[in-house]
Amino acid sequence: MRDKNQANSAAPGDGLIRAGAVVFFLGAVATLVTVAPLFLGAKPFPTYMFGLSMLMGVGFLVAGAGVLRSIAAGRRQARGVSR
Repeated sequence: MRDKNQANSAAPGDGLIRAGAVVFFLGAVATLVTVAPLFLGAKPFPTYMFGLSMLMGVGFLVAGAGVLRSIAAGRRQARGVSR
């Protein structure tokens, strides 16, 4: 018997998880770029660059929301099957 879902089909929350990973990665790169001059003895970047470092937290929250959405969809699907 074949499963209803294809192996490559997108489940609810997958898009949020991918977007969160991309935003987190951009925040990680911004953090490395912002902190590097402090170790190299160069002139520090402007303050807004430190704000870009906050993208790590934003990406983490977006990915977490995707995980919660995926869990909720799995629970709804499980309830539908059991009835």
